[in-house]
Amino acid sequence: MKIILKKAVPSVGDEDSLIEVSEGYARNFLFPRKLAGPATPVAVAAWETRRVEREKKSAARKAEQEELANKLSSLELTIGVDAGEGGKLFGSVTSQDIATEVTKVAGIEIDKKKIELSEPLKAIGDYSVSIKLFQDITAKLKVKLVSK
Repeated sequence: MKIILKKAVPSVGDEDSLIEVSEGYARNFLFPRKLAGPATPVAVAAWETRRVEREKKSAARKAEQEELANKLSSLELTIGVDAGEGGKLFGSVTSQDIATEVTKVAGIEIDKKKIELSEPLKAIGDYSVSIKLFQDITAKLKVKLVSK
């Protein structure tokens, strides 16, 4: 039986998916819990319209994120930090510090969770930091740590 999921169901499908399940599973589990609806011709037509609209929005968002990735890749941040002998920092530079500096310098707000640091930066030098913006769009930001 073909159904359209209204909510994501683990190991079955994502929200707003058109899938095939057994009739008993649909009638006894999915329909009573309002997790899915039958795939009638009218419902399938409405689903198709929503799918096309979602794809348009996704394409627009992807183009916007690619443009943002290009801006960030061309940006080079210089962060002044307190450092001791040998270039070791007093403390460290975290993803929150980098996000704050990007907002200050370029006016672009980035969630600190999107900045991928394997570990905090603890020494003066040049670093390349990855920022995951969209599904497969990653920007490489150049960060330079200098002593104050």
